[in-house]
Amino acid sequence: MVNALRGMKDTVDESSLKYSYFIENCTKIALNYGFSLIETPILEETALFKRSVGESSDIVGKEMYQFSDKGGNDVCMRPEGTAGVVRAFISAKFDKAGGIRRYFYHGPMFRYERPQKGRLRQFHQFGVETFGEPSVKEDAIIILMLKEMLDFFGIGYELEINSLGCVECMPPYKESLVEFLDKTDGLCEDCLRRKTTNPIRVLDCKNTTCKSLLHNAPMLLDNLCSPCKDDFNELKSILTSFDVNYEINTKLVRGLDYYNKTAFEFVSDEIGAQNAVAGGGRYDRLVEFLDGRPTPGVGFAMGIERLMDLIVMPQAKQSGYYIGALCEEALELVMKVVIEKRKSIVVHTNYAVKSLKAHLKASDKLAVKYFVCIGEDELKNKTVLVKDLETKEEHTVTLSKFRNNIELWN
Repeated sequence: MVNALRGMKDTVDESSLKYSYFIENCTKIALNYGFSLIETPILEETALFKRSVGESSDIVGKEMYQFSDKGGNDVCMRPEGTAGVVRAFISAKFDKAGGIRRYFYHGPMFRYERPQKGRLRQFHQFGVETFGEPSVKEDAIIILMLKEMLDFFGIGYELEINSLGCVECMPPYKESLVEFLDKTDGLCEDCLRRKTTNPIRVLDCKNTTCKSLLHNAPMLLDNLCSPCKDDFNELKSILTSFDVNYEINTKLVRGLDYYNKTAFEFVSDEIGAQNAVAGGGRYDRLVEFLDGRPTPGVGFAMGIERLMDLIVMPQAKQSGYYIGALCEEALELVMKVVIEKRKSIVVHTNYAVKSLKAHLKASDKLAVKYFVCIGEDELKNKTVLVKDLETKEEHTVTLSKFRNNIELWN
């Protein structure tokens, strides 16, 4: 027997219904906010992620599904969504066209890491990206949209925010942070590596010892320049005006190197140790890093698998038909009627001739509203037997009336 690879799961039955329900409703909300769908390839050049996500990140350093294809190209399965969307944005020359563009995406991502609850090697994300809007108001709108999505599904959360500064205030802060780190003994191997590649990533270390050692590290918020400070204050003011509760987390730096200014995460205590359900922020230099014209950007992504257990599906509403044959002679007619009806509504059928009781039993499992059968008597009289499985009403209806979608009974 061949099994799915470790850390990769099939999406079937109830989980498939939940996934579709999640995507459908997040899509509706994103469309209402003026975002349009973008789809990018699963396979990209490895260089894309090394230049965007950053070689100091665990994703690039340890977790990418990277290989050489038959043409000798260095490629990898996408570990996150933003970089591919930015590449597509530049490839379409939208960076040169100017204006504001807003996109949403969803699909599988891949990271080779230790599988655990809420963390798989193939996982799915829903995310959004805005290009060309420098105002912090867009940051606030992105957060409000994400909040609306989580609220729709009834998912409990806390919002954490921080500012990562800009090219003016980040360099001097990094210097002061490195000075602090140089005087700190006992840091883990990852933190020592990050100290020379991207020191602010040290603040994101999950090692308990490192967390205690970094308790008194200099804070980014104390080193912001005036424009960054003003933006962060405006963000807080907008969130407060919309009654959005938040906590300032001075250690929140996100896991990817391309963020600047606004950073945020929605965390939940309902999903175990991996408690971040969604997050994002601003990345005003990423388009430029990937050889596009300088273009401000901001977005978020959420891990769908982490949310699946928290989503309560609404009770399914009975709809559609089940149509079955009670005799061999009725099979051809049943197939014709099934094909006709499927042009406007969901129709289930069974290719085998069965008894009335057997067909009813099969229809009960499908949550249909109407049960329909055709047997010898129905063929002779050009009628069909129709039963409303909600009200339990049962009627004999002329075949022409049924096929022409005339109201069945009144």
